[in-house]
Amino acid sequence: MPEEKRKGNVSDHLANERTLLAWIRTNIGIMAFGFVVVKFSLFVKQISLVLGKEYAIHSRSVSALVGILLVVVGAATTIFSYVRYKRTEKQLTEGTYYHSSLLITLLTAFIFLVSVLLIVYLIESA
Repeated sequence: MPEEKRKGNVSDHLANERTLLAWIRTNIGIMAFGFVVVKFSLFVKQISLVLGKEYAIHSRSVSALVGILLVVVGAATTIFSYVRYKRTEKQLTEGTYYHSSLLITLLTAFIFLVSVLLIVYLIESA
């Protein structure tokens, strides 16, 4: 019985699982980068103490906000990628697969926007 329920090509289901795992790796990378960005302001404070110079770093600096946003987006994308996996699995089983690149487009646009903001931040703080 379980074999009848799982219609569609086996390689399609395996590819769907590999895609989910790729999304999970991407999400971990986004969250790790967010963590590094949050800790960047702490690093600057530590270095300024060692060098004996005072740098005006607010406790809620731009880097902290961007880093927290990256961690939130990474966590949210984990949920969205799982929903996409389940939807694709259902479509493969029913034989009604329809490709959607909305998640990819949104994530790419977000990462590009954050990159531009970080570049502006680095230029202004240099």
